[in-house]
Amino acid sequence: MLRSLPRAASGSAPFRVHPQRIQPSTGHLPAATCPFEARQDQRRYAGIHAISNPTLAGIEKRWEGMPPQQQADLWMALRDRMKVNWHEMTLQEKKAAYWIAFGPHGPRSLPPPGEGKKIFWYTMLGVGVSGVIFLLIRTQSRPPPKTMTAQYQAMTNDYLKAQRTEPITGVSSEGYKGKGMIQSKPRKGPPPDEDEE
Repeated sequence: MLRSLPRAASGSAPFRVHPQRIQPSTGHLPAATCPFEARQDQRRYAGIHAISNPTLAGIEKRWEGMPPQQQADLWMALRDRMKVNWHEMTLQEKKAAYWIAFGPHGPRSLPPPGEGKKIFWYTMLGVGVSGVIFLLIRTQSRPPPKTMTAQYQAMTNDYLKAQRTEPITGVSSEGYKGKGMIQSKPRKGPPPDEDEE
């Protein structure tokens, strides 16, 4: 009482409450009457009192099924509790705070059982389908051009020698030991005719 007298004397009006605003069931002010003091009381209450063990019991199993608002309320209460000295927190609060922050839920949830096998078989199915499509295209395509045979490429070498093309380092040079234009495997069957050249 003595502490409030100097403030009253300095001209600041004290906070007054009308008796009809007090709730008869609890004997407290409603939250809208004095929001600043209500927030201070909530913080003070959250900092002093531990969260009940039934609220935190089995949080690992219940977390995914809880409504988002209840998850947010529980996390805010734990966050307020973590602002105090951690030696004052209960073991249940420490476990729950750790599990909510780093546990395997949401984006960190574990893959469902059998997901690796499913990915493997879908990949093999995709590779198999692409192989079948490739083989179908190859069977329906035209045969390789006549210029892609070893016989035709040997005839090209003879033509280049007759024309004396690249006489210093190429096919027409003396002592040339390279393949020249030959890059394909020999074709089975007769060599190409003169009219195929």
